[in-house]
Amino acid sequence: MRLHVGCAMWTHPSWQGRFLPHPLPPGERLRAYAGWCNAVEGNTTFYATPSRSTVETWARQTSPDFRMAVKLPRPITHERRLDVAGDELRAFLAAIEPLGPRAHALWVQLPGSFGPADLGTLAGFLRRLPREHRYAVEVRHRAFFEDPRSERDLERVLGGAGAEWVPFDTTMFFGTRPTSDAERDAWTKKPRVPRRSAALTGRPIVRYLGRDDTAKTVEGWQHWVGKVTEWLREGRSPTVFVHTPDNAEALTLARRFHDEVRSRVPGLEPLPEPEPAEPPTLF
Repeated sequence: MRLHVGCAMWTHPSWQGRFLPHPLPPGERLRAYAGWCNAVEGNTTFYATPSRSTVETWARQTSPDFRMAVKLPRPITHERRLDVAGDELRAFLAAIEPLGPRAHALWVQLPGSFGPADLGTLAGFLRRLPREHRYAVEVRHRAFFEDPRSERDLERVLGGAGAEWVPFDTTMFFGTRPTSDAERDAWTKKPRVPRRSAALTGRPIVRYLGRDDTAKTVEGWQHWVGKVTEWLREGRSPTVFVHTPDNAEALTLARRFHDEVRSRVPGLEPLPEPEPAEPPTLF
């Protein structure tokens, strides 16, 4: 029984020399991160389709059971809005092929303007996708969270394709006013939608945004500790990504979340032991 946890990225300036060895060449950074967490968000692919050789280096640095939620590129989801994106999609799928099973799900993150009226487009897009991949969809239009009919219609579309609905839980973050520069920046960028915690498949994916205050982050994820425990006992295989506005402590927080769930589910497989950031000394 495994719970996969991770962060929004596999490298961060504040981690270097604290959690991860420094300096590290680019071809070793994901390997060092994978000593801490067994999953990561593939956000970089949203901004540009990587070369196949780059993806091959990602595969070489991780074991086959490492999980990456690979975000579809912006031209497909935001510029073309899933309409007539054949060439871009084929290029993307060819590029990520070396990941093999590490591509846990192809992640379709949709803009806030993509609403209930667009569900026909989403249904058609999902029908055209190759069946060898799993898919996960993140929506940000408030109607999907506040209008029961729109919610049911989206669940029907996703269920027909065997796709998961990815919640991005920002309720703790927006509970009180920001208190740091990083929080103020995130305040203007992150989606403000109600929490959703119903799984559609056996492999639910959760994105959780806490605060730069660790105590508040831990307080806010207690709902997810309970929900993930429930999913594991049901035989599901969840993946949870822990964010904070500055992400400075995200590595240790992701492991702490795993530890809290493991205290309730003793049969849960432990995470790997990280390598020291600095080599041991004699004195």
